[in-house]
Amino acid sequence: MNRSGMANLPLHGGKAPLWLTGRMQNLAREITNIIIEEYGPANFLARLSDPYWFQALGCVLAYDWHSSGVTTVVTGVLKTALNPEQHEVALCGGKGKTSRKTPTDIQTITTKWNFPQQTINELLYTSRLIAKVDNNAIQAGYQLYHHAFLITKQGDWAVIQQGMNTQTSTARRYHWHSQTTQTFTDEPQNNITCNIKHNQTLNMTAKESHATRKASTDIAKEPPKKLIKLLQATNKTPNQSSLHMWLPKTNDPWLQTQPSLNMPRNINWDTLSRLYEFQPQNYEELLSVKGVGPATVRGLALVAELIYGEKPSWEDPVKFSFAYGGKDGVPFPVERKAMDESIEILKKAIQEAKIGEKEKLQSLQNLRQLIPNQK
Repeated sequence: MNRSGMANLPLHGGKAPLWLTGRMQNLAREITNIIIEEYGPANFLARLSDPYWFQALGCVLAYDWHSSGVTTVVTGVLKTALNPEQHEVALCGGKGKTSRKTPTDIQTITTKWNFPQQTINELLYTSRLIAKVDNNAIQAGYQLYHHAFLITKQGDWAVIQQGMNTQTSTARRYHWHSQTTQTFTDEPQNNITCNIKHNQTLNMTAKESHATRKASTDIAKEPPKKLIKLLQATNKTPNQSSLHMWLPKTNDPWLQTQPSLNMPRNINWDTLSRLYEFQPQNYEELLSVKGVGPATVRGLALVAELIYGEKPSWEDPVKFSFAYGGKDGVPFPVERKAMDESIEILKKAIQEAKIGEKEKLQSLQNLRQLIPNQK
């Protein structure tokens, strides 16, 4: 039995039609009821954190499965389908302006569930920091525009967020889960999904960037005036590595649009002054400081390499492109056991759902499209 193929996430605009989202909400509510009743809220979050299962759910709900809208529409539908009182799961945030309401959503539901304020503050911090990690610590040209934060009444959480790259017209989805995230800065994501793997991606979350993270933190604790002197000294050293090495010639569409680095212009010196006053003890604290964005992260990493010789990872952390089948292109390997389990769980949920036979048949047909070579 051979199952292969690939799924892209092209960047599509517009909105899903009301007739479709209405049907998706009804079906999602039924499937959610069965899965949470059978496996529990925590397991439901774990499955949403699995890109295979999430993608399969999008197909079952009859959405255009290879579009960037799989992320935004499916999470939007789940937000409506989930009843926090019944399911003990709440989805906070969403796409665009709605993502900015994530803190308010978290505060509202956790207060209703009588969470201690310290726990609420920790969840708010987690949501904010995860967004900063994927937007700033990994630099491949993807700007976050979607942030969905799911919480259970027992305190488990999951994050599904997405960034867009307007140069390549593609989206990149990030999955996080409280049960698998041991640290926020050392390969913390459950998975990162995109059909493009860039040749030159600054990845400060890679294990190989550990020394660079430490050096960046140490540099941030130095007076900004000292950093300026270090940069000036570096520029005057004839045999020193060039700043332009950080943007090599490449066919990568995103990199071709980036300007040459000019450290004093690109670094926000007010932010560095704030870092110096704060004196971060680790890289997580560094990222959490207000004003620390991609330019600051990149600038500190560059100084760490040029001055201290600590090279960061330039390996794109995308772990795979989807390989459920049906699309042309070079297939990527898949975890067949995980894929088979996802399909069986959804198949059972559809069969037990309190919906019409026509809807059941259509959903099962959509599910079968994921495994066209099954015999």
